Amino acid sequence: MKNYKYEVIIYWSDEDSAYIAEVPELMGCQADGESYEEALQNVGTIIDEWIETAHSLDRPVPDPRGKLMYA
Repeated sequence: MKNYKYEVIIYWSDEDSAYIAEVPELMGCQADGESYEEALQNVGTIIDEWIETAHSLDRPVPDPRGKLMYA
């Protein structure tokens, strides 16, 4: 995982019985994990994959804003 500066929101989901990590600036970019730390680690991998896929499809990748913009 590279050192991205995207905001990550992590919360517990009773429905999934897991922590969910979402990246609001990258639509659909989320991961889960059995612990808070695992969810954060997993979402780092997913950020890499999201950006790789966007580049391969010639789609724009938003610059990180670094603060909550969606609440």
